[in-house]
Amino acid sequence: MTTDAEILRRSLARPQEFAALFDRHAPVVGRYARRLVGADAGDDVLSETFLVAFRRRVDYDFDRESALPWLLGIATRLAHRARAAEARRWRALQASASVAVEVAISDIEAAADRADASARLRGLAPQIRRLSEADRDTLLLYAWGDLSTEQIADALGVPVGTVWSRINRIRRRLRLELPGGDTAEEGNDGRADVRA
Repeated sequence: MTTDAEILRRSLARPQEFAALFDRHAPVVGRYARRLVGADAGDDVLSETFLVAFRRRVDYDFDRESALPWLLGIATRLAHRARAAEARRWRALQASASVAVEVAISDIEAAADRADASARLRGLAPQIRRLSEADRDTLLLYAWGDLSTEQIADALGVPVGTVWSRINRIRRRLRLELPGGDTAEEGNDGRADVRA
């Protein structure tokens, strides 16, 4: 099987080769983006992710066989921008209409409300909302992006140890805050079952 790095390298001379990378990873990147920002904005984030990746393919680290962490890192940053733009639109609408509407919705609450998430994740949304942005990004790449810690480190541009530290901190915090003191169910690989 051809690696993503090989596809990207070939696309430098033959841009049409990049389509194979889109075909391979668009479903995963699209699901991830839609969970972060909703269906309509998610489709925009998906498209823009691959546009950015195409433009920056020359900068790709060709030692990495899989481009999925790189693509999900791009999607995460674009989702932040989409949520910020949405927040600006709401503020402008509120100001122009002079209506006192509560629009101070956090990033994770907005994503959780729009996403077709599982009941467990919806139950954890208030606790997840209180996580730092870096911790939320790490958790969502882990739970929704289904990336390994090494891939998350690559996507976010941080050391692997930082990812492990964040995941452990998130697990402890979410376990302490579960109603009734329950703990999250562990999967076969020891991951807390917070996937939607």
